[in-house]
Amino acid sequence: MDRVLQAARLHLVHPLMTLGIPWLVVGISFAINVAVWHLTPAGEDDGGFTGGVLALYITVLIMFVQSVTQLLPFAMGISISRRTFYLGTALVVVVQSLLYGLALATLSVIENATDGWGAGMNFWAPGPFGVDNFFLQILASGVPLMAFAFVGVGTGIVQKRWGQAGTWGLIIVSMAFFGGLAILISWLGAWGDLASWFSDQSVLTLTVGLPAVVALFAALVSYPGIRRVVP
Repeated sequence: MDRVLQAARLHLVHPLMTLGIPWLVVGISFAINVAVWHLTPAGEDDGGFTGGVLALYITVLIMFVQSVTQLLPFAMGISISRRTFYLGTALVVVVQSLLYGLALATLSVIENATDGWGAGMNFWAPGPFGVDNFFLQILASGVPLMAFAFVGVGTGIVQKRWGQAGTWGLIIVSMAFFGGLAILISWLGAWGDLASWFSDQSVLTLTVGLPAVVALFAALVSYPGIRRVVP
């Protein structure tokens, strides 16, 4: 367990980079959205919905790609096994996601109390990601972040294991898969059924259940790959 914690602490060697950059990016996104909402009638027809908080999720994904590619060779150099590094990284993902979920839930409370920062804006928990219970809001905001983080870990492992060819291969395979899926749904004329299925699901299913499945799948698929990574 001590080695796992040691591996986890590697991700916090430069906290301003690993923790500060995501919040700097989403902070800039927030400032831009606030300015737009105050200066224009944006959001009046859609309940103040804005997807600006997605900047945080995407930045976290990128940060974990970089963490794996940069920290794994160093960890192996100080005799931390691949398995231990993976477990330490997974621990960081889970804890960080819950703490970020807490921060997002708190910001959402402030946002609601200030009528969307005085502009009717719905930024920190937009659309289906907003729930009425504070503790459920932590999960509704944090679990999707966990999914993004584990996808970042998996992408980093692919890049470290197979290099640029592996990364581009992953992108191409993903495009082919989702493109083929879209073609199949269109051929079956099932877009309406798919939309109805999503609309029938509860908020917790969409914001917690499905992202949890994605996070678990990404975590399980990533583990075998890291066992063959070379420094």
